[in-house]
Amino acid sequence: MSGSNSNATILLKRVLSLNEFSPLLLCIDSIAQTASYLLDEILYNASKNGQVSVIYVSFESVNCPSYATKFIDVESVGLAKLSQTISSYLPSSSPTSSGPKSVVVVDSMNHIPKNQVAQFMASIGSKHATVLGVYHKDMPEIADPSLEHYPPTLSLLYFMATTVLEVNPILNKELDEEELKEELVKYLVPRGLNNSRFQLTLTNRRKSGRSLVHDFYVDTNTHSYEVVKETQEADNDDGENPEALQDLTTFNLSTSAKQRMAKDQVALPFLEAQSFNTGGAIVYQFEKDDDFDEEDPYEDPF
Repeated sequence: MSGSNSNATILLKRVLSLNEFSPLLLCIDSIAQTASYLLDEILYNASKNGQVSVIYVSFESVNCPSYATKFIDVESVGLAKLSQTISSYLPSSSPTSSGPKSVVVVDSMNHIPKNQVAQFMASIGSKHATVLGVYHKDMPEIADPSLEHYPPTLSLLYFMATTVLEVNPILNKELDEEELKEELVKYLVPRGLNNSRFQLTLTNRRKSGRSLVHDFYVDTNTHSYEVVKETQEADNDDGENPEALQDLTTFNLSTSAKQRMAKDQVALPFLEAQSFNTGGAIVYQFEKDDDFDEEDPYEDPF
């Protein structure tokens, strides 16, 4: 287990330092946890190995980040000329060992029409630059009847990215995942979220087609990474497989840890019946709305 954790941490450090080359590094965040801390951590690690040239493509940001070398406001440039503008700042040839690395940060891939995502990536894709694309999974796509049978933007980005980094908040004991979803649906963000310490799911696709998936606790203040311990087999003795229940229906068929704990604490009536020494017995607890009848309905009328 320790060797596996060490290998996972080494892979994460290579990805964050941009030594594990990927034309598209997809960063997925939500309203509960922003990817801004993750971007800061990536550029922090990348800058330790040399100078980094950052081209920041802004769909949502108003101010230019401190680490950006070039700042492109999409609203002023226009989506039609965006690819050409980005390419003008990218190197035409591979930089020397002392030259700066080129990174293109797109603060929101949601605003690129899904029928133009592939063309956009192909136009700026280069062996000499890495695209850090942020996608907000909580933001709904604009419905377009002409693209009804077109794949969603996130599915296209998953297909094109060789490395996917998804950030999620670290929940405390007072708030479970089910309660968080209920609050976020009402656009209520509980306190303690969007923190500099968060949970990170790394999905790295190898050339062989195999995908490596690891979960980490990341602290951007101390730049430390902790592998999330795998759930023990004893925790899964209830026979429930949440992954097998996904996409089967619009209802939530799985149960959270808090719900399973409440279920285990319920006193079942048949346990009381088994406590009688003379064998089985029927145990019935009358409620206030019950219609009590002293006569036996099953008594022989004759």
